Amino acid sequence: MSDLKDPRVLFAAERTLLAWNRTSLALIAFGFVVERAGMLLRALAPEHISPLRFSLGFWLGAGFLLLGVFCALFSTRQYALVIRSLNPDEFPPGYRARWSMLVNVIVAFLGAALLVLISIARY
Repeated sequence: MSDLKDPRVLFAAERTLLAWNRTSLALIAFGFVVERAGMLLRALAPEHISPLRFSLGFWLGAGFLLLGVFCALFSTRQYALVIRSLNPDEFPPGYRARWSMLVNVIVAFLGAALLVLISIARY
């Protein structure tokens, strides 16, 4: 439990969560681009791209997508632990600290849905 009674502790934790949110979004977007780049190469030059290389592009992209989903969920959990450790005096009146957690959970859900979508579209 924090004894600082300073709302800057809360805001620092929230900035850290939002930095992880940007990281998870970037990983999800990069995974999607990697996966789609493999499909584009296969469409442009099917005789030069073996099915194994096409499959590797899918799995590499899926790995980045999963890493982004994991980052969003794990950072939300870490932020929740920090929020629980704070003193009520460290929350400004009327401030809702859990909205940023909701955004991270939604990003994780949408990233997982994107992974399911590209997995279904692959076959």
